[in-house]
Amino acid sequence: MPSTLEGQITMEKTPSYFVTSHAPKRIHTMARDIKLIIVVRNPVTRAISDYTQTLSKKPEIPTFEVLAFKNRTLGLIDASWSALRIGIYALHLETWMQYFPLAQMHFVSGERLIVDPAGEMGKVQDFLGLKRIVTDKHFYFNKTKGFPCLKKPEDSSTPRCLGKSKGRTHPKIDPDVISRLHKFFKPFNMMFYQMTGQNFEWELEGGSDSRSSQN
Repeated sequence: MPSTLEGQITMEKTPSYFVTSHAPKRIHTMARDIKLIIVVRNPVTRAISDYTQTLSKKPEIPTFEVLAFKNRTLGLIDASWSALRIGIYALHLETWMQYFPLAQMHFVSGERLIVDPAGEMGKVQDFLGLKRIVTDKHFYFNKTKGFPCLKKPEDSSTPRCLGKSKGRTHPKIDPDVISRLHKFFKPFNMMFYQMTGQNFEWELEGGSDSRSSQN
């Protein structure tokens, strides 16, 4: 990590940290007072997004339905498949809480980040002890991508939007598979809500098979 001068905040983003078992101990050894920001979304939608990204690079892979089950007839879900395992947030958080208190963690709702980016960014700025500089005027919604884009009100430069790898349309997934996955994740989601003190309301979303990829 680069040296941080007084009055500066150094930030680094690596999604795999949260699901890598040895990362919390290493980060704690490096900087035990660090503040951690974790962006989470409905684990079912996240899994489909993950699959969509992989499919774009490896079109020969099996269908989502095949990969999601050890035995579909018996309803045995393959929780070892990384696309599903990553979404068991409570298990990953347990490891982090062995090294860091919740006060040093901030959880961002991926769903709310799309519909209210300024609101979510306001909470992030509060968590980091920053003045709320980034507000509604810094965002506009890109209907093509289905996500907000960042703009600088003080100049006329082109707004920064998510890259080509983001915003892909999800493949159509069997609604029965989506329903089974929602049931599979529900107890883990409830545990995660209890651990974080936040209700992300993923159970209210129901089945979804065509949302864009934000993975």
